[in-house]
Amino acid sequence: MDERGISANDLQTYCAVLAQEYFFAASLNSQARQAAADRAWFAIQRFYQNCTTGWKLDPDGKRITFTDGCRIGRLRLVGNKKQEIATFPIKQIKRVRILKRADGYYVQCAVNADRKVEHVFTGAQVGIDLGIQFFYTDSNGNTIDNPRSFRKAEKKLKRLHRRLSHTQKKSANRKKARQKLAKAYLKVQRQREDFARKTASALISSHDLIAYEDLQIANMVKNHTLAKSINDASWGRFLHWVTYYGAMQEVPVIGVAPHFTSQNCSGCGKLVKKSLSERTHTCVQCGLVLDRDHNAARNILNEALGRTVGHTGTNTPLSV
Repeated sequence: MDERGISANDLQTYCAVLAQEYFFAASLNSQARQAAADRAWFAIQRFYQNCTTGWKLDPDGKRITFTDGCRIGRLRLVGNKKQEIATFPIKQIKRVRILKRADGYYVQCAVNADRKVEHVFTGAQVGIDLGIQFFYTDSNGNTIDNPRSFRKAEKKLKRLHRRLSHTQKKSANRKKARQKLAKAYLKVQRQREDFARKTASALISSHDLIAYEDLQIANMVKNHTLAKSINDASWGRFLHWVTYYGAMQEVPVIGVAPHFTSQNCSGCGKLVKKSLSERTHTCVQCGLVLDRDHNAARNILNEALGRTVGHTGTNTPLSV
């Protein structure tokens, strides 16, 4: 990384220098150190083999030519006519790579551009409680329906799985069946991603502060009864984009601990124990009656507004 022209032999020789500087390297014998150098050199070689550095775009943006040693050659670009790649100055394109998806190959261009969205302040602050019946319920009682992309496509996916299992191995029909199945899964993935982005963008644009329940999703999916529904909801992708758009528009996104958000009363703070099947919060002390998720969303917002330190999310500037 620091110097050009370093060979594999130079890297092995340098192990002796590192052994004098680091005690953990000195405790190893020379063969172990050289084996580590060989693995590092192999990783460097693979990086440069897979990295596309030589490319040339036609002036009209309809074709791209790769001039590196991969022998890819000249390719025709077929894409959205409203997004002409030629509209970007060539100097702004910093990296080009080819991606393989179930429905074909894509040329991905990383463009150096400054993006900042001016947020119109509304004075609205909201807490959201993620769920399965509804995708989320906010502290105002509004709900967003759960799209259930996988559940809706599950019947078709099962049929495609059966068709694949009935084909002969290494046959042309098996290849076609596998490709259809992969496209079906890709469609579900894109539906989840599209919903997460649009819902997160709308949430950030209409509020000046977002508070959410900092759930341990990886632990929750260990519950085999709810694992499929939790994965289908894609809470993690949604929270990722909420944080991303919040940083872009400088809207605070605060994660609070999930402890007792559903059990405590958002009106008086009294602990009202309830099972997971109980969907209505009824407080015997103050008489508050709310939907369980609505009550939790109010607690999440109150917890976020009451905190002064330890905020998570977009309080730290993010380079977008």
